[in-house]
Amino acid sequence: MRVILVNKFHYMRGGSETYYLGLAEGLRRLGHEVHFFAMQDPKNLPCEDSDLFVSAKDYNGPTSITRKVGEARSLVYSRESLKKFERLCERVRPDVVHMNLVHRQITLSILDAPYLMEHRVPVFFTSHDYILVCPNYLMLDSSGAVCEACLGGNFGNCLRRKCVKGSTSKSAMAMVEANWYKRHRTYSKIDCIITPSEFMRDKLIQGGFPERQVVHMQNFAKDEVLERARNTDDQTDWKHPYILFFGRLSKEKGVDVLVNAFERALPQMPEDMRLVIAGDGPEREALETRSSDRVRFVGFKQGDELEKLISGATLVCCPSVWRENMPYSIVEALAEGTPVVGSRIGGIPEAVIEDETGWLAEPGDVESLAMAIVKVAKLAQDSAAYHALQQRCRDYVLVRCDQSIYMNQLIGLYEELISEKGDARG
Repeated sequence: MRVILVNKFHYMRGGSETYYLGLAEGLRRLGHEVHFFAMQDPKNLPCEDSDLFVSAKDYNGPTSITRKVGEARSLVYSRESLKKFERLCERVRPDVVHMNLVHRQITLSILDAPYLMEHRVPVFFTSHDYILVCPNYLMLDSSGAVCEACLGGNFGNCLRRKCVKGSTSKSAMAMVEANWYKRHRTYSKIDCIITPSEFMRDKLIQGGFPERQVVHMQNFAKDEVLERARNTDDQTDWKHPYILFFGRLSKEKGVDVLVNAFERALPQMPEDMRLVIAGDGPEREALETRSSDRVRFVGFKQGDELEKLISGATLVCCPSVWRENMPYSIVEALAEGTPVVGSRIGGIPEAVIEDETGWLAEPGDVESLAMAIVKVAKLAQDSAAYHALQQRCRDYVLVRCDQSIYMNQLIGLYEELISEKGDARG
């Protein structure tokens, strides 16, 4: 079959792109034809469809309310995207369209492409955040507290609370976008919404989405990740032990909580234990200023460098204070046989299982996180117990994250909806 994958970024940027590009690889391996629709960017991977990519847009920079009001229309409905996507559909004649990150830069205007309606093409959407029920997409208010005020559809709460970066103009734009999609019943044009965590599925249903529209499918691991999970060698750095965080250094990731928890836990850990933080972001400077010499910042890492850091760590921390969906960072750590300490929030507990793949701590709670870190550090001193824990981590990935199983299930969903919509057309 012919599939168009839609994502605003066509280069490796984060978890959603790991999924988007991995999906393309899996579909092509099964013999399907894959095309892309994304935003123009010098960092984009080579693509035969790039002539129809939409103009780059950035709504994150500082700007005035007046300018934001002027931009509001293109934020919720892009005629450029609609026109170019229709041309791509006429060129490709897709059997399925599968969207990922599309809001604001691409917009859901593409759902009005005449080709999709005329040929009743099934549309899928993998939900990587909470944008469908929360204008801020993180389910956090301006203070960083977990917030469900908009879950019932009253999106004015976003503006009143200035949930988007504490900005009136950005929050107003997000509110306008959410109200537009609600008023025009835009999401009803999506045939199937895939959520990587059960937690997210429950939240979408609480937010008014029909149960039949929302399907839970946990994120898959690519073949090279599965191959690492099959390797039973212990590559932990025992001579220079360290705890690892890798990811974006932003407030919702809870790295400040981790730094404090690590300092609190130090008296109960090996004398040479360190905390290694791999990543970059707006919080880096503040974090470096407040951290002791036992905390090492190594910057953004990827590829072999990151893989070596993960496999050598005694444990990986995922201290998020927002309702993470199903972080790829956890899957990558478990595949290396590295246990995870994570926050008891969002989809994290679905992968970080007490005494099986790691331990949980209360989000934002320094003492709780310190206790969980100490648990793993003490367990690591018993080599037999630690190696058994490592194997349980690998087994989790091999059993729950197999790409071939995921792809077969997805193709089944594709075929089911193609048949249903074809019967309705006939």
